[in-house]
Amino acid sequence: GGYLGHCQQHIKSFLGEKVKRVLFVPYALHDRDAYARTAREKFESLGYGLDSIHESCDPVEAVRKSEAIFIGGGNTFRLLKALYDNSLIQEIRKRVLEDGIPYMGSSAGTNVATVSINTTNDMPIVYPPSLQALGLVPFNINPHYLDPDVKSTHMGETREERIRQYHEEPNTPPVLGLREGAMLLVEGDKATLQGVTGARLFLRGKKPTEHEPGTDFSFLLTDSNLQN
Repeated sequence: GGYLGHCQQHIKSFLGEKVKRVLFVPYALHDRDAYARTAREKFESLGYGLDSIHESCDPVEAVRKSEAIFIGGGNTFRLLKALYDNSLIQEIRKRVLEDGIPYMGSSAGTNVATVSINTTNDMPIVYPPSLQALGLVPFNINPHYLDPDVKSTHMGETREERIRQYHEEPNTPPVLGLREGAMLLVEGDKATLQGVTGARLFLRGKKPTEHEPGTDFSFLLTDSNLQN
């Protein structure tokens, strides 16, 4: 569908009527002006104003004044480097975890909401000072998760094999593979899988498990022993 078309009703129910303007973070793409125009057109069609953080002379102050934050997709390394360069990691964490404003992430914006960007699909085209991300949830996500194609002649690793390699390292958190059309709604201590395609959950040292839309993933938010 069109930009955010598959989830626009979820956006409206998530942001609600209290939010009037959304702060958009277009750092994951090179052409920030064009990206902001696309996002602004969609959010205005849903009844929300949109301010792009790259247009602000003080990004930190923009976050502090924001009613809701949306970080869009693109290259995860470029995005995370820009968040560090603009001193926004702790500011966004505070607004979301302490002040309770809504946070939305798409693709790379989902990756940076987790513990780290170790499970992104992107190439490291730039070098952020750390792979540690916003840590809004205590696990990692692999957006655009792809199941193996049994007919493929591709000899490289499948997505599942790459996540297994990640879990060969010690103290690595769970990874939730979100397919196209899947969303994770986190409210307080409750996490629910939404969308139409389902997800695959990877826990270190265990076989991956398949989950349908509607699954309660709240245990991922609270069980610190999962990574062990």
